Amino acid sequence: MFLQHLKYCFTGAMRFDHAQLETLRVIVEEGTFDAAARRLHLTPSAVSQRVRALEAAAGQVLVRRTTPVGVTDAGEPVLRLARQLRLLDDEAAAELDSDGVVELAVVVNADSLATWFRPVLAAVAERGGTALRLHIEDQAYSDELLRRGEVLAAVTAEPQPVQGCVVEPLGSLRYRPAAAPDLIERYRRGKGVDRARMPVVVFNEKDHLQDAAIRANPPVIVHRIPSAADYYEAIRCGLGWGMLPEGQLKSGVAAGEVAPLPGSRHLDVPLFWQRWRLEGTALTALTEDVRRAARAGLGRATART
Repeated sequence: MFLQHLKYCFTGAMRFDHAQLETLRVIVEEGTFDAAARRLHLTPSAVSQRVRALEAAAGQVLVRRTTPVGVTDAGEPVLRLARQLRLLDDEAAAELDSDGVVELAVVVNADSLATWFRPVLAAVAERGGTALRLHIEDQAYSDELLRRGEVLAAVTAEPQPVQGCVVEPLGSLRYRPAAAPDLIERYRRGKGVDRARMPVVVFNEKDHLQDAAIRANPPVIVHRIPSAADYYEAIRCGLGWGMLPEGQLKSGVAAGEVAPLPGSRHLDVPLFWQRWRLEGTALTALTEDVRRAARAGLGRATART
């Protein structure tokens, strides 16, 4: 499928220059034309000329001149092509040279990276020859990076494959509402807690795990802590209650730092692995690493109970 697409892009109505495609990829990764110029050892003017030539070949505007730089809808498939070519280049170079390195851009949600995904990092380190470019994004939005061509694989909550990708279920990440023991006692009401008065901690504006409880009992104070480690610390310090991955909660309970909210229920979030439909040694090996880690660290996907 990819080779047919590649043949069209180079022998059909459109002819895309390899250097121009690489420039597009670097601009998006670096975020500005000037930063891309430094990385490519070119002048900013030369970078702009390559982009304009690529847009002329496509007959459409491909790059949004914003900060950071992004691609337009027309630019998304061209950026995907640029990344696919780079992956194929890296794979070929690695086969010819044992010291070759393949770069894999992957998006993972922060909670996964802080818990079950960590053995993947250890496996990549042990195998060598792969440079990970990790993006952190909420699982409900990570498929957008695949769609835009910014990554080649994603841990996502989206079961429907992005065009040109394959998808497989990984399992579910279980969350439980938790808080510092002192905070629970301060807001205890009967067998539960007063969630309407109790502050809540969310990751960021994209974090909707607490939505059901917040809708039922809108809190007066909402703290936003966009860091997995600092999010846990905020809960441990008594800043508010929040949703913790079950593994992280168990460790915190054992240390006496946090406790489940009385009367609360858990939430299972199904996760999926989406990746480009490409056959490559590095991507295949990474996929196996993710499967093993998911089998060890995730549960079967179930609904909220």
